[in-house]
Amino acid sequence: MRFLIAPNAFKGTIDADQAAKIIGQAMVEQCPAAKWEECPIADGGDGTCDLLAAQLHLQKHAIHVLNAIGKPTLGHFFLNESQSTAYLDVSTVSGVKALKPHEKNPHLTSTYGTGELIQHAADLGAKQIVLGLGGSATVDMGTGILRALGFLFLDKKGREISQFSPSFLPKIAHIQRPVRLPDLKFVCLCDVRNTFFGENGAIPVFGPQKGLQPEDLPAYESEARRLFELLQKKSPFSLTDRPGFGAAGGIAMGLSAFFPVDIKEGASFFFEQVEMEEKIRKADYVITGEGRFDSQSSGGKGSYELLQLAKKQGKKTILVSSGDEGKESGFDYLIQLPDLEFNSPQLKQEAELHLFKAVGHFLKEELMGE
Repeated sequence: MRFLIAPNAFKGTIDADQAAKIIGQAMVEQCPAAKWEECPIADGGDGTCDLLAAQLHLQKHAIHVLNAIGKPTLGHFFLNESQSTAYLDVSTVSGVKALKPHEKNPHLTSTYGTGELIQHAADLGAKQIVLGLGGSATVDMGTGILRALGFLFLDKKGREISQFSPSFLPKIAHIQRPVRLPDLKFVCLCDVRNTFFGENGAIPVFGPQKGLQPEDLPAYESEARRLFELLQKKSPFSLTDRPGFGAAGGIAMGLSAFFPVDIKEGASFFFEQVEMEEKIRKADYVITGEGRFDSQSSGGKGSYELLQLAKKQGKKTILVSSGDEGKESGFDYLIQLPDLEFNSPQLKQEAELHLFKAVGHFLKEELMGE
């Protein structure tokens, strides 16, 4: 038997690459004669470009930049010199995971550090930027990135507004383009289809996760609409809100005002880049997983998209997840994980142990017993 081990991240507990290793360890113990390939997957969420770069064996460039609240941090991007393409995740330096609860504040946070990484990649010859949008700490509409690329945001008196200053968006009265616009185009990877504005937009849906208080939402949306009008006036393109603009606090929307931007579903892009269909063709069983497979998973999440590819080739599929909705979605087997106590100080270790034991038990008692 040959397996393809391709889990997504188990959000909040186990990264995708570590999950793949743990499933592989269970395979060694229970199915030593089996053959398998590990290909952890991502769908535009946190760490997508890191995983993709590992699969593509891209060169890593590390540099100190600023994080989401303006503190120095070590960031990185990956460069494919032959294609003049750089890969990086917004979450690397502008991510919410690195912030303490009291530091989450979209009135203050900025994507400026991500823009610094993009500028460094451009200095090394990158013409195309593949940007993973998941896990951001910001709702700055891409203004931080634009500032790092040479745009200025001015107040009513024509003075530049400092990055990471409180209530940055409401202070913006004018946008000044750089004399020479960087020669860049962007491919933005996301795992959500939300527009930026509206009841299902970035501010009401994702804003609270990043620190916006419920009472702040109407005013923030109003200020964002005002800035959107400024972007429209300054843009050489026809700028309208569209699906995907709600990801990462409107980064793709802000970039689209001045650069060519292609919004891609992260899972489909990832699978195409790593030639996933060929990997599936070689396997008898495809094992995937995520923290909790639910109704949202069918909206572009990696494990569900992988299921579709596997079914097309008639391969058996195995889902590792908490909850029991996987069977209803068409997976042949479900390895159900126990619920975790997220306040436990040993959360990560407990999650890894549960994953190892659950996969091992399934392989020994169910799959090998058939």
